[in-house]
Amino acid sequence: MNSTTLLRAMRKASLAATTALMIGAVAAPTFVAPAFAQGPESVADLAEGLLGAVVNISTSQTVKSGDGDNENAVPVPQLPEGAPFQDFFDDFFKKRDGQDGAAPQKVQSLGSGFIVDAEQGIVVTNNHVIADADEIEVNFSDGSKLKATLIGTDTKTDIAVLKIDPKAKKLTAVKFGDSNKMRIGDWVMAIGNPFGLGGTVTLGIVSARNRDINSGPYDDFIQTDAAINRGNSGGPLFNMYGEVIGINTAIISPSGGSIGIGFSIPSEIAAGVVDQLRQFGETRRGWLGVRIQPVTDDIAESLGMTSAKGALVAGIIKGGPVDNGAIQPGDVVIKFDGKDIVEMRDLPRVVAESPVGKAVDVVVVRKGVEQTVKVTLGRLEDGEKLAEGETGKPGEGADKGAEVAAVSVLGMTLGELNDDTRAKFGIAGDVVGVVVTAVAKDSAAAERGIVAGEVITEIGQEEMKSPKQVTDRIAALKEQGRKNALLMLASKTGELRFVTLRMD
Repeated sequence: MNSTTLLRAMRKASLAATTALMIGAVAAPTFVAPAFAQGPESVADLAEGLLGAVVNISTSQTVKSGDGDNENAVPVPQLPEGAPFQDFFDDFFKKRDGQDGAAPQKVQSLGSGFIVDAEQGIVVTNNHVIADADEIEVNFSDGSKLKATLIGTDTKTDIAVLKIDPKAKKLTAVKFGDSNKMRIGDWVMAIGNPFGLGGTVTLGIVSARNRDINSGPYDDFIQTDAAINRGNSGGPLFNMYGEVIGINTAIISPSGGSIGIGFSIPSEIAAGVVDQLRQFGETRRGWLGVRIQPVTDDIAESLGMTSAKGALVAGIIKGGPVDNGAIQPGDVVIKFDGKDIVEMRDLPRVVAESPVGKAVDVVVVRKGVEQTVKVTLGRLEDGEKLAEGETGKPGEGADKGAEVAAVSVLGMTLGELNDDTRAKFGIAGDVVGVVVTAVAKDSAAAERGIVAGEVITEIGQEEMKSPKQVTDRIAALKEQGRKNALLMLASKTGELRFVTLRMD
């Protein structure tokens, strides 16, 4: 076969192969891109039905210009003596500072809100949107406006409830949904008044749940990447059924604009607060009457727990619901009214959400053993007043202890708690235990913040009354193979806390 014949054969083979590939391509099933490849389904219909229930909140506040402590005031310029326009500047700044009958100034701010009851004219927003306002006005998407009155506020959750005249305008309301059903990745929609641009709709997803941003005692925020900016505060976060599952409250932003990290109060918390504000004009939260602290790995090991969970009871407030001994210092609350307490911050939230006067079962770990106690809740607002007034007062007629040589253990020098040591450190008469008279520098005790004047009341959940008892208890724990000693310490006024000290 010559070269020409070989070339023709190669071309024929190539053509056959190409034809076979084309036939194969026709026979192969056609790939069809799924609908979501072009983006999520439009939310236009959903937004159209909700825009009428979302309002803009406009507030005004009268500020006296003569307030010399006004941090925003412009300082008076320092001009040389006899400078031109000296009289003009003097006259201007005198009036600005409230002299010569200068009128007070009005400061205005904008936020968002939403209607939850059309028949009663109930509007929900953030407390910080209307705080200190002299006048509150609700602006609707059609341009109409209505004056609003304040029903109640809750600073702990940053929620406020307003009322407008339902007869003045036909209102559209939305309802709260169940934020507990929201999963990370679910679509959500925010509507609000960012930068005064009313009726703005943004879309995103639930980025995270149960966020604690240290803004209040009941932080449990929904995090979303739906654009939330200044002016969105108080506006609703909707699920795809048009239910409010959050109240947009805060953002993280170095620039002041949205960077995709926004936070909403979950409806699980907000709905209950709104109901209480509507009914009472204030909140009425449940109260357990305990002081708590986190359960660390060291504390869990000291208590014989397999894992660090729950809330450690560090003290009982006198006159509170559990001052009857139902719950004791050193108990670890791991379940409250059927709800697991995983972290310390879980307990205040679930207690606060419970009705005042309700009898609940509380599961505690006491000296390594789980047990259930029955507790009837008090009212938090009453308890806060009681806790504020609770101060340790030195008692009279305290027993004088015999002079005992001081002992040292775990970096602490210990002494008897008697009249002399009470007077020296100012320790209240109702505090009992063994006093810490000195703490060695760079010791484990110093690292844990123990200071002279604190009193060791318990070690390993056993009461301590003498320095010898302390040393004996430490020795016993070491023999049991424990690596840490759990100390319950009382301050000079009797406030309790727990610390763990390494014994190796």
